[in-house]
Amino acid sequence: MKILVCISCVPDTTSKISFTDGDTKFNKDGVQFVIGPYDEYALSKAVDLQASGATVTVLNVGGAETEPVIRKALAVGANDAIRINAEPTDAMLIAKEIANVAKDGNYDMILMGRETTDYNGGQIHGMVGEILGLPSISPVMKMDIEGNTATLSREIEGGKETLKVNTPFVAGCQEPIAEWKIPNMRGIMSARTKPLQVIEPSSATASTSVSSFAMPPAKSECKLIDADNVQELVDLLRNEAKVI
Repeated sequence: MKILVCISCVPDTTSKISFTDGDTKFNKDGVQFVIGPYDEYALSKAVDLQASGATVTVLNVGGAETEPVIRKALAVGANDAIRINAEPTDAMLIAKEIANVAKDGNYDMILMGRETTDYNGGQIHGMVGEILGLPSISPVMKMDIEGNTATLSREIEGGKETLKVNTPFVAGCQEPIAEWKIPNMRGIMSARTKPLQVIEPSSATASTSVSSFAMPPAKSECKLIDADNVQELVDLLRNEAKVI
């Protein structure tokens, strides 16, 4: 079984965010980048499947600065890696680049997080599935493999849904599909020599562009009301409170 795990390189959630060039570009200075948290679940599930004989390739669309993050994925347990040397500026561009690599790879499944934690678009798994003509399921919370059939579970509005799908397929993963893997020293050392292939992008172009970024508005002042002063609370709710 061959598994392709697509990983994103996103700012650590504790990073201080700012923008440059008239709020049109994200300022990367001083920002720590990590594997997308939902992608970590996809990677961990793929590594679990290695016990059944699976081989795992990780793929990232990005510049050379993403290679430390790719090496971490190799340290977690992936067998090899591919970096498409392109700036990931647009969901459709990323999906086309992934599909261009995957179409000739004969992968049994393409796993990725349900969304990235920077743009939170949740689009790429569906786009990749459409481009390749494969079923795409998200968010996958449980996966069991038997032969060439996968049983997938996900939450839907009002309940849970269980699906069966034959390989190949695309899945957007989230917890609790697998527990995150922490690289050990042996994994870190072996990651240095595992193959990391860099390929040039296709002729795909972005379909959208960013016009501007904006920080969320500052939180308003918090007012504390004495528990016995009900009338003041009523007045504030009537005259100052805003319904969001």
